[in-house]
Amino acid sequence: MFDSIEQLSRELAATGYFIDRVMIQVIFLAAKLQKPLLLEGPAGSGKTQLAVSVAAAAGTHVERLQCYRGVTEDKAIGRFDESLQRLYMEFSKGEHDDWQTVQANLKGRDFFRPGPLMRALECDRPCVLLIDELDKVDDGFEAMLLEILSAWQLSIPEFGTVQARTIPFVVLTSNEERRLGDPIRRRSLYVRVEHPTPEREAGIIASRTPQANEEFHREMAGIALSFRNYSLEKPPSVSEMIDFANALQLLGTDHVTAEHRDVLLPFLAKTEKDRRHLLLREGFKSLLDDGARFAQNLALRGGTAS
Repeated sequence: MFDSIEQLSRELAATGYFIDRVMIQVIFLAAKLQKPLLLEGPAGSGKTQLAVSVAAAAGTHVERLQCYRGVTEDKAIGRFDESLQRLYMEFSKGEHDDWQTVQANLKGRDFFRPGPLMRALECDRPCVLLIDELDKVDDGFEAMLLEILSAWQLSIPEFGTVQARTIPFVVLTSNEERRLGDPIRRRSLYVRVEHPTPEREAGIIASRTPQANEEFHREMAGIALSFRNYSLEKPPSVSEMIDFANALQLLGTDHVTAEHRDVLLPFLAKTEKDRRHLLLREGFKSLLDDGARFAQNLALRGGTAS
């Protein structure tokens, strides 16, 4: 997907996704060695966005399997299109094909509607296969993934084994709701993903609000750190801080004050408990004061990082 680490670094930066040099090298090695990348860390730390950005940097698309409790193999691999099968049987009436032939045709590839796993294997050029929030599924579903992650194939009982036309770049994400099994871990390159440092977050926000000044970007990064250090049920993600920064720009201001609290709470308080905390007389203002101190320290250290 990438000819060099420098190319990968350049293309990722062009998407507005900033990571350190070590992480860039790990991504490059995962692509070259055709190893899945297992990203584990808190929700909102940029794990999913990494997969999207790698796809954009490579000029390809994402096949996304969104995991959730109760997700089935049909959702992941695919299933037969029953309405198309019924239509075929209607048109087959009166034909000379015997029942065995009709039955065999019904179980053919033409009647199978692939899910994201199968679509990723059948791509003519490598795509990014994102298996998102794998920690939400059970051990059995996780074990089903081992075939594709080991042999780059899927076994469909009705019509055989589907071999990969191209090898996708696989990104697995986990918010640590449960511990993933060792077989998945053995097959993957493991990376711990935390929220970005204030320097890096200032750089990310700068890439999305280029018309604002560095002081504004540092203030946003400081506020992000302040809110994440507070005992919120749902700390703000990087994408929510970008929305927050864009909202301020639309309001025509480069500085947050306590007077902005009520209109900006929907961007940062996503539970009723958090909203009540921030509505306390000193709640929102104290966090802004902490954010200002963090921003001042960031300025003393040298500003933003890209």
